[in-house]
Amino acid sequence: MRSFVALLTPVLAVANPIGIIGNDDVPKADEISIVSASASGNGCPQGTVTTDLSPDRQVITFGFDAFQVYTGPGTKQSDKSKNCQLHLNLKYPGGFQFAIVESTYHGYAQLEQGVTGTFYSTYYFSQDAAATTTTRTSIDGGGIWADGQVYTKQDQVPTASVIWSPCGATGILNVNNRIALTSSNATASGQISDDDATVAFTQQVHVSWQACK
Repeated sequence: MRSFVALLTPVLAVANPIGIIGNDDVPKADEISIVSASASGNGCPQGTVTTDLSPDRQVITFGFDAFQVYTGPGTKQSDKSKNCQLHLNLKYPGGFQFAIVESTYHGYAQLEQGVTGTFYSTYYFSQDAAATTTTRTSIDGGGIWADGQVYTKQDQVPTASVIWSPCGATGILNVNNRIALTSSNATASGQISDDDATVAFTQQVHVSWQACK
């Protein structure tokens, strides 16, 4: 398993469209498509996830209504960590393969001093579940986060750590997202949540392509 630090800022960023790399070796745009998508986990119970698929079926955005964690007096251990795994069934022409290049997450965090929120995102294909890439980033409470901030988490996967799909086969891409809160102060409170008054916690998955060797 490879892991590396992701970039997080309190400013909302606009995600770029899918990048198609190469010249004559790239498949036609209408040959690459997201066939279907689903989600599972205690952070995304049935009926709490929306999806928005672009007309060309190359970009998908997930919206979460229940992917939220809390810590502080009166909270339970189960409130402090949630996961949501996304499953994307992707269709692409034989002779090409793809990889996650960038994923962007938006949400809201309010963390008092002593509370730390950590985000984990693990990418893998069902055909080779042992080959994973994991990003991790954290927010330390206090400062601007004590009053609450909208944030953007952007995963930037180094080329050497990219996980490529099997050549010439339909790929099922899984993205396992987990949010966890820890605290060194038993009286401190914190939350990372999707809120109607803020930008929804969404994820945009972008893919790029290379010819099979």
